[in-house]
Amino acid sequence: MMEWTDNHYRTLARLISKHAWLYTEMLAAETIVYQKGNLDRFLAYSPEQHPIVLQIGGSNLENLAKATELANAYHYDEINFNCGCPSPKVAGHGCFGVRLMLDPKFVGEAMSVIAANTNVPISVKCRIGVDDHDSYNELCDFIYKVSSLSPTRHFIIHSRKALLNGISPADNRRIPPLKYEYYYALLRDFPDLKFTVNGGINSVVEVNAALREGAHGVMVGRAAYQNPWQTLGHVDTAIYGAPSSGLTRREILQRYQEYGDSVLGIYGKDRPNLRHVAKPLLNFFHSEPGNALWKRKADSAFLHCTTMKSFFEETLVAIPDSVLDSTITGEPSGREDLFANVRDLLPSPYTREQEALYA
Repeated sequence: MMEWTDNHYRTLARLISKHAWLYTEMLAAETIVYQKGNLDRFLAYSPEQHPIVLQIGGSNLENLAKATELANAYHYDEINFNCGCPSPKVAGHGCFGVRLMLDPKFVGEAMSVIAANTNVPISVKCRIGVDDHDSYNELCDFIYKVSSLSPTRHFIIHSRKALLNGISPADNRRIPPLKYEYYYALLRDFPDLKFTVNGGINSVVEVNAALREGAHGVMVGRAAYQNPWQTLGHVDTAIYGAPSSGLTRREILQRYQEYGDSVLGIYGKDRPNLRHVAKPLLNFFHSEPGNALWKRKADSAFLHCTTMKSFFEETLVAIPDSVLDSTITGEPSGREDLFANVRDLLPSPYTREQEALYA
């Protein structure tokens, strides 16, 4: 997620969950190519962040090839190509993101170029359609063409279509209805491919509901950012069957303080600054006592604090010790029936009669 899942957020996420796969924010291939003398600022991360996926975007094959080659030195575990972002800056003026779903031939070429320049797995993230190109057969045409023209075998499916008529990215996550039946139909019609479901899934309860229904994988986006403690805190035990770290919020913040103070200004004055480094923490006490006061104190502290240590000294007085010293406990909440009856809604099996619609 652009400007969200940066290195600072991923550091916090990995402190909470040791096993969740982490994705970078989408980086334009041009950014990587033109910043090749400053790549650490965009591509560096700590070894603890593995497994980690680099998501790139773009519409220039030469730059996609160069960007992939430059990223090899950073040893990401997978390269993901974004064909799902509806932001006007990306899908509009940038002519990539979700707009590329209308050109599966190019996406196939792009994925072949990416695969030729890396030895790690590759994947595509897309929506289920764009504007009026939203039938199940048209989605299947896209999947079929991309997988036929390239080595792509993994697709991450945001189960909403995108609207490119000028609505905001936020509205594109709200107005188009979720159609999980399209996702589950893809599992039926493309048994040799891997599909990960995304969109509207907000807790490990809902992740497990998707997996029980047969999902190959599940991506959780904004819920993991907006409520990281509750969303990520149950992942290791509920999804991976691994022991809980047993860390308290206070212990996680102590470790994050060490990280934060080590990176402040590392790329020049205020690059990054305290506000950038502390940004992922602003939802750390979601719905807890003292959360509103903590955020007000944080806003004030950003005006004069210069270290994470001083920031925490000034702000954490708002949070009760009972919250700071708590570990992940209790049962996670969520909709057990999120995918109930989805099999009854599956569209008819795919036929390639409408293949020319995306030509």
